[in-house]
Amino acid sequence: MTKIDERLELIITGMDCADCAATLKQSVVSLDGVEACSVNFGSGRMRVQGKVAEAAVARAVTALGYGVAASSTPGGDAEEHSFLRRLILSRRNGLTLAGMVLIGLAFAVRPADLIIGTTLFGLGGLAGMYFPARAGWAALRNRRGLDMNVLMIIAALGAFALGEYAEAATVIVLFSLGEALEGFTLERTRESIRSLNALVPAEAMVVEPCMDCEFHRGRVLPEGSGHYHGGPCPWCDVHTKTVAVEALVLGAVILVRPGERIPMDGVVCSGQSAVNQAPITGESMPVEKSTGAQVYAGTVNGEGALEIEVTHLAQENTLGRMIHLVEEAQEHKSPTQRYVDRFARVYTPGVVSAAVAVAVLPPLLLGLPFLDSPSGHGWLYRALTMLVIACPCALVIATPVTVISAIYAASRRGVLIKGGAFLEILGQVSVVAFDKTGTLTHARPRLVSMECASGDCTASAGCADCDEMLTLAAAVDSRSGHPLARAVVQAAEQRGVRKFRATEVRTLPGRGVQGKVNGSMVLVGSHALFHDDVFHMPEFCERAEAAERRGQTVIMVGKNGAVLGFLAVSDPPRENSREALAALSEGNHVRTVMLTGDNAAVAAAVAEYVGVQQVQAGMLPQDKLAAVRALAAEHGVVAMVGDGVNDTPALAAADVGIAMGGAGAAQALETADVALVGDDLVALPLVMRLGRQALRIMRFNIWFSLLLKGIFLVAAVMGAASLWIAVFADMGASLFVTLNGMRLLRTNSLR
Repeated sequence: MTKIDERLELIITGMDCADCAATLKQSVVSLDGVEACSVNFGSGRMRVQGKVAEAAVARAVTALGYGVAASSTPGGDAEEHSFLRRLILSRRNGLTLAGMVLIGLAFAVRPADLIIGTTLFGLGGLAGMYFPARAGWAALRNRRGLDMNVLMIIAALGAFALGEYAEAATVIVLFSLGEALEGFTLERTRESIRSLNALVPAEAMVVEPCMDCEFHRGRVLPEGSGHYHGGPCPWCDVHTKTVAVEALVLGAVILVRPGERIPMDGVVCSGQSAVNQAPITGESMPVEKSTGAQVYAGTVNGEGALEIEVTHLAQENTLGRMIHLVEEAQEHKSPTQRYVDRFARVYTPGVVSAAVAVAVLPPLLLGLPFLDSPSGHGWLYRALTMLVIACPCALVIATPVTVISAIYAASRRGVLIKGGAFLEILGQVSVVAFDKTGTLTHARPRLVSMECASGDCTASAGCADCDEMLTLAAAVDSRSGHPLARAVVQAAEQRGVRKFRATEVRTLPGRGVQGKVNGSMVLVGSHALFHDDVFHMPEFCERAEAAERRGQTVIMVGKNGAVLGFLAVSDPPRENSREALAALSEGNHVRTVMLTGDNAAVAAAVAEYVGVQQVQAGMLPQDKLAAVRALAAEHGVVAMVGDGVNDTPALAAADVGIAMGGAGAAQALETADVALVGDDLVALPLVMRLGRQALRIMRFNIWFSLLLKGIFLVAAVMGAASLWIAVFADMGASLFVTLNGMRLLRTNSLR
């Protein structure tokens, strides 16, 4: 029985331009039962929603001359073939090959036998014309206007009508061959993207306790409290079983043995090993992982066994998000691409109108020959040549291939770009604003000292007042996800102070947090917050400022309106922050700014170490938002890099928002346009360089296509260009811009 499903996903082969995708979409949407259809030109994927048979969709696709493969699974994509083999195996390309053979025979036979030679030219032309004619008719039927297939068919039929059989047949076959070559090169791009699927194992080894053990059932329990009748077995060790990654649930524990690929995103709960994260971050040097460390699907485990708690479902893995973003890069078209698409919609009808005028007006107004004559080609032939030259393939394909290749290259370096629009903006950034905590620093702060209002204490010395302050602060901070709050909670656990539950906890964005503990209102926040709202002695204020001058972040603690003391926390800068900012300033000529809610002294110390050119401290979320807008007004295109919820307004306001992908808050990741998956700031200047390179290639491809077509259009009108030359020029231009854009597929293009 034919399978009918609510959702189908197919891989379409043979698409060589965005018009192909549009034609396919409209043809499938017209099928009974189809509710929605999307065709992604970049990835070659078709997604169909509705109750429709897969066979019906496949017939509609193949009827237009395109191929269909099953939906991709890890390791399940179509086998990679050479161009020649693809030419032979593909039904569409097979006709092109047959046409080439027939035309070759025609050239050999025609001098001896005109009739047989002409017949062979006709058969060769029909073979090459078959699928372009079907695609052109589909475009007209779906009201998509005059696409390149229609233009070529008109030109070929016109040449046949003029008796230029050899030229007409050769032109249409060469056009089909050019389409096949473009399809081949684009398919190589798509296969590079799909190859990411193969990085994730299809199965995982789940670690489970022995349950309902039949071997030990009835034994006396070790504590002597009865007999074992089921449940977790107290004598057996855990056991493993292999399951499909799609069946894994959040919280499941999986075992990854040495040398195996990690199948899921998760956190190490047992074991220690070095993990090669190159598929995600692009860095080949293994990273040491131990308990509490985050690991990514598709990375390779080293010499130690790891037990990993699953934190994301299979479809939400980092690698899965990378693939999705690369495939959907066309959803957010770059300004250049949008301009080209609008231009192409006007360009093709304009050239067709000009061709009609060239064919008709000179004979009517000037009495020049309409048809060919012994003295040369007539104006109808010149008009047909213009139609061939008018094909907008090279122009339309110039931008999307470049965008797809660049986004794929960035993803292999651990940078997720959510669309071509943001890629182009990255290449135009003039100033980058950074958050401090979690962005320029590790977001792994630790408590280094405590001072209560009654005296001078240290984190290691015993002090009842300090213990009370730490206990209250930890109770409130345990309800906060801020890195500084986690440092306080961790210090309380290490010191072994009493644990209390806080109620009515409320976050004060950019300032602190407050809540009730044992009936008392506890306030934990910045020095600036207490400066404004809670009285404290000048000498105590001086001690807090001295800690800030040492580069420490001061967290003040108050109870019922009275100051208890402060906690001094240190968060060291990331080791690669200085390298990244130097590359931005020197190699990319970008101005760097720090926007932080921390105090000025701490901000200045971090800024001096990492090399930030400008610092703005003590900022609330709304202040960061205003600062980003001011930087845009002063310097132009602004990028904002952040990781926390408090950075979200600034990320949204910037021309391009960049989130730290590993440690970043979910809201920041959703708001941002770009994510640094491996929290590697060094990737930022590299991807900005990639954005500029992509922009240069896009502009070059567009101007190259327009210039070449302009030259040949003039040549056609003057009678200096033939259909032969026109089709070679069109095919050559399309292949050139495709291959030029594909240069960015190389990951080392980032370096």
